This record gives sequence, C-alpha cells and structure tokens, in this order.
Amino acid sequence: MWNWEYTLQILPELLRALKMTVMATAGGFALACAGGLVLALAARSRRKPLALAAKALTAFVRNTPLLVQVFFLYYSLPLIANISLSAFAVGIIGLGLHYSTYLSEVYRSGIEAVPKGQWEAATALNFSKPRTWFSIVLPQAIPPIVPIMGNYLIVMFKETPVLSAITLVELLLTAKNIASVSYRVFEPYTLVGILFLLISFPASLLVRRLEIRLNRQRGL
Repeated sequence: MWNWEYTLQILPELLRALKMTVMATAGGFALACAGGLVLALAARSRRKPLALAAKALTAFVRNTPLLVQVFFLYYSLPLIANISLSAFAVGIIGLGLHYSTYLSEVYRSGIEAVPKGQWEAATALNFSKPRTWFSIVLPQAIPPIVPIMGNYLIVMFKETPVLSAITLVELLLTAKNIASVSYRVFEPYTLVGILFLLISFPASLLVRRLEIRLNRQRGL
C-alpha cells in the first residue's frame, strides 16, 4: 500500500506547505501575545466602559468557533467594511484574535499572582502606572506563565488546518490537493500526521522542560 517513490515525490510540496503553516502559527501567536496582554490590562482598567468592552469581546470570541471567525474575516468583512485581506493575513488575524482571549486569562492569572506587597512598594516609591506595570508587575507575572503560553502555541499549530476553509494553502489543504490529483490518500495524509507530530511532540517536551526549570528557579 505504501509507495516510497510517490512519497518522496510529494514530500517537497508538503514541506513547503509546512513552512506556510509554521509562519501562520508564529504570526498568530505573536499577535495573540500582544492582544492578550492588551485585553488583560483593559479588563483591569478602572474605566468601567473599557473593562466591560474587553470582557465582552473576550466572552464573545471565546464562545464562537474559530472557523466562523475566519469565515467572517475573509468573506464578510470585504462586504461590510470594504476591507479585503489575503488568506494568509486573515489566518494570522483569526488565530491571533481567537487565542488572545485565552492568553488574556493566562496573563490575568500571572498578574494576580504578583504579591500585593510589590504593588504597595511601587506606590511607596511613587512609581508611575506604566513604570509599575513594566518594571515591577509584568517582569514577575510573565515568567511563571511562559509554559502555559507555550502550550497554547502548540494548540495553535494544530489548529491551522481550520485555515484551509479560507483557501490558505497550509499542510492539510496541500495534502487534499495532492490526493485529488493522484487519488492516493494514504501517503499524503499519513505524512501530514507525521509532520505535525515531528513538530508538536518535541515542542511539548521543550515546554515541559521549561516548566520544570522555571519551577526550580522559583523553588517549587
């Protein structure tokens, strides 16, 4: 059933698609990290309209499917706002927006874990709010949550096949296109699974090692 000659023939095309998949994941994760921090800070704002807006956006995005969100961005946004984006850009924005709502909760847990005395010390030293956040709070809040963020990065990587629905030629869609031409599904789909495993499994081990190392540094 397995044809090695055919496998070696289609492997370069799948590797090129893997590069697109990794790029979409990296871009989406960078956006999610930045967006998650913004949402976390906005949710803690003393300005109630801003805090309520951040919480409402988070709840809405988390309770709607990623597939629906990327469909909206790719197909509906050009009709509503006359904004047309490439499938790659929509993939990054869709992944970034969706997972920023989850990372905002991760940031929140890290921020709330900062001892109250650190806030009081910053106040006693007459630090401004930006300096308090970026010099005192965030440097202590972010390191403990890095492993959790790493887990979300792996989850995002495994979610990229959803983007094939908006014609982004990532790994799964490439395998589908190959199978539709050759009528051989065993090799391309098996290779897709292997390629995902070859990246996801080592990445999960690295995240686990990082978590153990950080726990040791914190004395846990």
